[in-house]
Amino acid sequence: MNVVLAAEESAGLQMLRSLAAGRHRLVGVFAAPPKDGSAGSVWNVATNLGLETRPAKQLKEAALGEWLRSEHVDVFLNIHSLYVVHPQVLAASRLGAFNLHPGPLPRYAGLNAVSWAIFRGETEHAVTVHRMEPEIDAGPIVYQTRFPIEAGDTALSLSFKCVREGVALMQRLLEVAEKGDDLPLSPQDLAVREYFGREVPEQGQLSWSWPASKVVNFVRACDYFPFTSPWGHPRTRRGAQEFALVKASRTGQPCGESPGTVGDAMDSGVRVACQDEWVLASKLQVSGAYLPAAGFLRPGDRLANS
Repeated sequence: MNVVLAAEESAGLQMLRSLAAGRHRLVGVFAAPPKDGSAGSVWNVATNLGLETRPAKQLKEAALGEWLRSEHVDVFLNIHSLYVVHPQVLAASRLGAFNLHPGPLPRYAGLNAVSWAIFRGETEHAVTVHRMEPEIDAGPIVYQTRFPIEAGDTALSLSFKCVREGVALMQRLLEVAEKGDDLPLSPQDLAVREYFGREVPEQGQLSWSWPASKVVNFVRACDYFPFTSPWGHPRTRRGAQEFALVKASRTGQPCGESPGTVGDAMDSGVRVACQDEWVLASKLQVSGAYLPAAGFLRPGDRLANS
């Protein structure tokens, strides 16, 4: 089959390498040219493989549809590319265009589904392959795989699970399409659809008057460390100085202190009072630098409840 790939990030790289090593003809790859010359970017890997590589912004242009038709493209695959694809491009492939979404549709459409699921305290997540239509993340579902969110999962570790499961689903789609079998297409129940944009919950501010579970879930939802988080890290203040909480965990220890009170230091961090129990703060970001919580917080400090 003739395949076009629009891709970014780890999932895009894995799909690119799988296609390049497989039997399908990879007609072209659409990716963002790297600003830092990163050798591991989809753009550079595709270029080094000798593939036709085009800027992903071309996906917004109607004229690209004619090129796909002239190349007799059978399937268009979108793996974590964030450009909105022009409707004429979506309609140009023989079997259609398909997107890998790192969340359970229709409940978690849009951006940062992994982070929103952790923030909301979900215990299960999913990846979804769906046919692309002009409305974002609204097309019929082809495949969906569900898996648990563990208590220790961060946004980064859950994203890795999404990559592993999602690339396997895309490979399955190609196998079924190659055999000539009909792909399953299940319309989404848009009555339960939720769409998330670039907004960050609570404007990025945490409150120590929350239950410990919400504080820690917010930290986990922002935790792509050592990579950049699209939400940044939850912010709080000691006096006039704002800082961010990068790593934190629940202790299970009931707390009778006022929320925001800094307790004693331990080998692995510093305890801070929440509504119902102590939270163990272990890593902070202060003035752009990462440091252990014990290097900044002192017993008796009072942190703001934003």
